[in-house]
Amino acid sequence: MKPTILIIEDDPDNARSVNEAAADADFDVIAAATGLAGVALFHEHSPDLVLSDLVLPDIDGLEVLKRLRAVDAEVPVIIMTAYGSVESGVRAMRDGAYDYITKPLDLDDIQSKLRRAHETSRLRRRVGELSQSVRERFSSTAIIAESPPMQTVIAQIAALADTMATVLVTGESGTGKELVARALHTDSKRAQGPFIAVNCGAFVESLLESELFGHEKGAFTGASSLHKGAFERADGGTLFLDEIGDAPLPVQVKLLRALEEREIRRVGGREVIRVNVRLVSATNKNLDAMVAGGTFREDLLYRINVVTLRVPPLRGRKEDIRKMTDRFIAKACMENEKTITAVQPSFYAMLENYDWPGNVRQLRNIVESAVLLSADGVLSASSVALPGSVRARAGDLSVPDGMTLEQIECAVLDVRLRQNNGNRTMTADQLGLSRRTIQRKIKEHHLPF
Repeated sequence: MKPTILIIEDDPDNARSVNEAAADADFDVIAAATGLAGVALFHEHSPDLVLSDLVLPDIDGLEVLKRLRAVDAEVPVIIMTAYGSVESGVRAMRDGAYDYITKPLDLDDIQSKLRRAHETSRLRRRVGELSQSVRERFSSTAIIAESPPMQTVIAQIAALADTMATVLVTGESGTGKELVARALHTDSKRAQGPFIAVNCGAFVESLLESELFGHEKGAFTGASSLHKGAFERADGGTLFLDEIGDAPLPVQVKLLRALEEREIRRVGGREVIRVNVRLVSATNKNLDAMVAGGTFREDLLYRINVVTLRVPPLRGRKEDIRKMTDRFIAKACMENEKTITAVQPSFYAMLENYDWPGNVRQLRNIVESAVLLSADGVLSASSVALPGSVRARAGDLSVPDGMTLEQIECAVLDVRLRQNNGNRTMTADQLGLSRRTIQRKIKEHHLPF
């Protein structure tokens, strides 16, 4: 589909030349001979680009520019002005024009500027669409919150989003702490800045320091180039430190200094770099107990815990399970090209009557598994493979109908791990497997251990 250009020019000869040049540049042309007629056509057709003369018989080009920008400031407007009136073109650009062209007109120059202006407009709109998509996906309005506990969380996000308060998000594993952190960023004035997430438990001490603060080329073996750390990359935006309780004590010291001084120094570097970062941290651990045990710095806890936002476990927000389930079903169908024609009440009932030790993450995995394994497109109670639904009795093993061998394996492994309080070595011995195999299968089945 061709882009549309609105040309506002009262001189018939100039209008004819410009219209032909625009058509040759592959634009659909809408023409007006007065400023007011041009404004009316802009409202009616929403063109991709506007080319207007400065001198018109009613309102001038600057007034046209003002009125068009009040309707849609993203549409590029190019002003045509006489050779001796360059200052008018400059003024037009100060007022928001994309560019100006002097007369007598160079038609090749006009075509070049029209194409460039349209590409700029296209990229602006694409960025706007992507930004809107991010807002729709990560804003607090995207979080399912039918339950009173989650409505409280949403209200807290609304109160905190536009502040610079350092927030600590607490909650069990799998409750959606990063989703809350993203909402704090997306709903804030920093939404146009970056959101950088670092899992402090995913790095050994030396690599975590480099990931957070960056390093200079040659700072250590393997540092073949300069690396900007998360603090630098998050400048002007939000830095999310997940599992902050796993940060080693030496890194905690440097974190505290970075937060207090708002500056960092790369590993192996001397330059002090100022950073403007809003910090949101998350943990599923009891940091007060860690302070008492000497594994977490008390002064850092005070610094990151200006405001605490507690995300409830799924068992405490069961009113949200049905809507979450519908969302996970739709997502699994879309990503895996599956079709679910019916969801029976028994399917929801099974999910709502379970305690969900793995929280939202576990619910998502169970629902996705049910969708993938559905042979007839109907989800019912028999579609739900909940850990613990396999029960061993003396001389007898009861297996619910419809369970696959993979689901049975998952259930048995989950039961044994819970009986052993998550002890992988003991579980491996009881099931006749190696500890490495147990670790691999925990990851395969997404079990919360």
